[in-house]
Amino acid sequence: MTALITADPASGTALEPRFYTDPEILEAEQELIFERTWQLAGHISSLATPGSYITASAGSQPVLVVRDQEGQLRAYRNVCRHRASRLLSGSGQCKGAIRCRYHGWTYRFDGSLIGVPEGMQFGERLDKRTLGLLPVQVEEMCGLVFVNVDPDASPLASLVGDLPSRLAPYRIESLEPFGSPGDGQPANWKVIAENYIEGYHIPIAHPGLMRMLDYKHYDTEVYEHYAWFEAPLRAKPSSNRLERMYAQLVEPMPGLTEADRHVWRYVFLYPNTTIDLYPDQVNTWQMLPDGLARTRDVLGNYRPAGSSARTRVVQWINQRLNNLVLDEDIDLVDNVQQGLQTRGYVPGPLSRRESAVAWFADRVRADLAAGVASRTDA
Repeated sequence: MTALITADPASGTALEPRFYTDPEILEAEQELIFERTWQLAGHISSLATPGSYITASAGSQPVLVVRDQEGQLRAYRNVCRHRASRLLSGSGQCKGAIRCRYHGWTYRFDGSLIGVPEGMQFGERLDKRTLGLLPVQVEEMCGLVFVNVDPDASPLASLVGDLPSRLAPYRIESLEPFGSPGDGQPANWKVIAENYIEGYHIPIAHPGLMRMLDYKHYDTEVYEHYAWFEAPLRAKPSSNRLERMYAQLVEPMPGLTEADRHVWRYVFLYPNTTIDLYPDQVNTWQMLPDGLARTRDVLGNYRPAGSSARTRVVQWINQRLNNLVLDEDIDLVDNVQQGLQTRGYVPGPLSRRESAVAWFADRVRADLAAGVASRTDA
């Protein structure tokens, strides 16, 4: 099991403004954070048969994942070895091989180059053995597919400890996708991540959540590579009709207990992936930098197949309530991003309710410093 971090978070400090406003830091993050960590690529339901594929991003790096003829997941950088065309887009089904739509170079699912139109025109310069696809690490965790473009990265399973056993009751691998793919937010990705991983702002900024959640028992557990949040629902009915209907109608998904009906759980997997665990559905969210002051959201919503009409109403209410919270959060992060431009500003102390913010700041600093040190040593 991954050890719980028990140091007093109040002794930690938030990131300095330059971490959100300096273009050089944004560039360094691509290589030193996003290209060295496990990034969510999608749900296993999109990779059900040989030849099925999905595409994703590890920061700025395009990646594809495909299921081969033996049923194994394989991942590659999503680029043709000829003249850099993206090989695949979106998700779908390959017909026996991966074929570039630019010049037709064709690759087996094992990454080897097997076809080059008019190959004789290249003469001896064409050596198919050296022109296979560039491999990427890939792992499945409880139905969620992750990739890592760093060939030396530790396996995901070795980093997350008992997280899979905590996710297992939700049977994510058996769920089916629904809902919208996401949009964007007007702030640096770290502002958005930090907003997600602290509940300190709930009483002030989220009246709906405050009516629904038992804030006094909102709990945070911080581990080396992920943070776990428990948000019990209030026993007292909300004064808001939609919130009250949700609490009255929600039923636990197969695999969950009656106790799970009364709690929302959240996971933040460093550096930019969330898994929201509700009694009625599971939502994922990947935060991708889209410049210094904008973030692209990649969302996934999953529910049991064949949900009853009652459950679908509950799921709609859940999504509606979450969208209201998102609208509130977009205003918050936009306001923070603007405030970070203020000359003379230095971050204030952190509350114990912001323990995950201190952890996140330490991880970002350490990752960027380690990369600078390795470059200096070289």
